[in-house]
This record gives sequence, structure tokens and C-alpha cells, in this order.
Amino acid sequence: MGRKLKPTWPEVSLARRLRRLGLRGVARVELHRNRTVMVTLTDRGALRLHRGYCYAPRPVLAAIVAFVDPRTGRRRRVSAERELLAFPVTAFVPSSPLRPRTRPAPGDLRLIRELEWLHRRLNQRHFQGRLSSISLRLSPQMRTRLGELTLDDRTHRPSEIAISRWHIDRDGWSEVEETLLHEMVHQWQAESGFNVDHGPSFRAKALEVGVQPRARRWVRSRRKAARYG
Repeated sequence: MGRKLKPTWPEVSLARRLRRLGLRGVARVELHRNRTVMVTLTDRGALRLHRGYCYAPRPVLAAIVAFVDPRTGRRRRVSAERELLAFPVTAFVPSSPLRPRTRPAPGDLRLIRELEWLHRRLNQRHFQGRLSSISLRLSPQMRTRLGELTLDDRTHRPSEIAISRWHIDRDGWSEVEETLLHEMVHQWQAESGFNVDHGPSFRAKALEVGVQPRARRWVRSRRKAARYG
């Protein structure tokens, strides 16, 4: 069993502010600097928010509460989503910088070529070839995540898909194919003008292409549910 990390003060403070505004049914609040999903509610009841929301005013936090509340009507949810996305989180907490491109390790170039071929095949099969070509990277640092889509901070266009090198080594290509397809659904969201999250547009498209419509999935080698970026 891994050591359970204590929540940081910004997480505790933000959680208190949100609960005063009516947040219910959330086990904990987790902060991140991810470039893609600003607000998401995980399968385990964790509310994951960009760290920049620590600086958000009361109306923006109220919009977050309304957005994640399952009782909120569709019209209010849409307006809440627009309001929370309009808040310039990266002006207060810059997103994690992209890692500089490095020369692939021995053997990785062949795997990257296979991922590129797989992306083209899945693009034709499930998206009618409409997704753009995208940079693919193997990440030896990703141990708790299977894959991650990165968006450009200025254009919000997809710029890279990273796949865990550990995931490829331990789980095999059938599992990697599902991970890549999951990230391609996020790519489709971004290129279609949807918010990149695990909400209704993601779930509908994921079911259409045949991947689990969740932010986490069971991976045998990890003996627990692993998450996406």
C-alpha cells in the first residue's frame, strides 16, 4: 500500500470555500496544473481542479459547484461551464511547461513509429480520418497515468499525446491501443470545439468508438485502476 498524501493547504482552503457554496458528494479536492482538463469529477469522488481556481472569485466557484452537481439542469450547466472556463487560471498559475523534446531512447523510435501507425489506423476506423496528425511521445516518468493529451496554451489545439513507457512494457499493445483511443477521443473533443473532459461529449464518443467512458480503468499489471492524464 502506498503512503497516502495529506492534502495541501490550498486544497483544504479551496474545498472549504466550495463547500460553503453548496458543494456536496465530493470526497476530496485535488489541485493540478494540467493543460487540458480544468475541472473534472473522478469515479472515486475526487474533484480535480486547476490550481489557478484558488484565486477565483465567488461567482466562478459557484459556477464550479453548479457544474459538478448532478441536479443542475442542462442550461445552467452549460452557462456554468462557460463561466468557469472563462476564468484565466493560467494567468495566476502557469500550466506545467512542456518537456523539451529529447532524442528517443534506444528502441523507443520503433515503438513511436508503431504508435503513429496505430493512430492513423484508429483515426480512419473511428473518426473517418478527420483527426489531425499529432506528435506522439513515450514517457518514462508517467507511472500513475496511462496516457495524456496536451493542448497548446495559446490556441487550445492538441499538440501531443504521451503514452506511459511503463504501460507499454507491462500491459501489451491491446491495452495500449485502448489508452491511445481514449486520448484520441480527447483529441476529437478539442478539435470539435468541446471542452476536454470526461463529461457527456466524452462519454458519448467513447461508447461509440468502444472504450470505457471513464477517467480510470482496471489494468491487470497494476492490480488497481490506473488513471489517464
